[in-house]
Amino acid sequence: MSVIGWRRRLGVVLAGAALLAAGCSGGPDRSAPAPSDPPSDPPSDTRLAEQLAATTSGDAAFVHLRALQGVADRNGGQRAAGSPGYDASVEYVAGVLRDAGFRVETPVVTVESDEGPPITTRNVVAQTTTGRTDEVVLVGAHLDSVPEGPGINDNASGSAAHLDVALALGSAPPVQNAVRFVWFGAEEDGLLGAQAYVDGLTEEQRRDIALMLNTDMIGSPNAAYLTYDGDDADRTADDPAPPGSAVIERRLKARLAAIGVPAGDVDLADDSDYGPFVDAGIPAGGVNTGDAPLKTPEQAALWGGEPGVPYDRCYHRACDTLTNIDRVAFDRMVDTIAFGVGLFAVDLGGVPDRAARDR
Repeated sequence: MSVIGWRRRLGVVLAGAALLAAGCSGGPDRSAPAPSDPPSDPPSDTRLAEQLAATTSGDAAFVHLRALQGVADRNGGQRAAGSPGYDASVEYVAGVLRDAGFRVETPVVTVESDEGPPITTRNVVAQTTTGRTDEVVLVGAHLDSVPEGPGINDNASGSAAHLDVALALGSAPPVQNAVRFVWFGAEEDGLLGAQAYVDGLTEEQRRDIALMLNTDMIGSPNAAYLTYDGDDADRTADDPAPPGSAVIERRLKARLAAIGVPAGDVDLADDSDYGPFVDAGIPAGGVNTGDAPLKTPEQAALWGGEPGVPYDRCYHRACDTLTNIDRVAFDRMVDTIAFGVGLFAVDLGGVPDRAARDR
């Protein structure tokens, strides 16, 4: 997660405490939808979503975490953009996808840096061969670490989760909407890989993207359970989230509630790779478990863990290794990501479709 994450404003949906007390058997959604979103979501076919959630797991994704830790160990303890460790990370992800039958591209992007010479990095892109290519569900995570450490929570965790979901989904799944997985480089340098990706799209290609699901840090050892604030209930930025973002938030929160976890909010404030997509007007959402801020007593009562301690004490440090991962939180978030991908791949469920985007 970019260093901008230090400035994020976190909001807990305390209504979730009532769900927790009731065993998450149900309860009203007290988040106010954005004016441009429908007040409730139409029913969706959840069969693929349930199947993906059942066939992915934190244990399976941990295999990829272990591989990325090995990459860092062989390359000076880090996987930062522009380094041999990052290139080896790209080759690992691309190789696993190719072995599973995906057509994979690793386009080179050279981007300007505010802190030095231009950075040359690569993104990894793989898309299903099935589904509408003008209603793309883009699933993004950054693959790079900071130079100070291997970046296993930040963000090998999101990268590994998406790789597990891609393998479970397959390259030609029975979907209505194509699914495009992108692993971005140079996020830690200022979202540069994601910005270059969005900048490289034509206007038509941008309109082809129905939504963006972002996953960044999902195994924090003092975990929060956060979804991005698509309904603007806790938004601190001046501009509202793109229409459809509230739908994504509600769907992901509903999945977390269904597996026994009330969710809080984190602001959509340009601290991860969703930022360039939001700026381009593309609906966005996703999950994370927190970085540098301290867990509050109210959050500890809701989710467990230690109040007054950062969600991740190893954020941007050398100790962000395999031992820094909360396996329970990681498994829950892998489930939620898989469910969300399966849900939106079949039905946008209230996110503006291509006809609406063309108006």
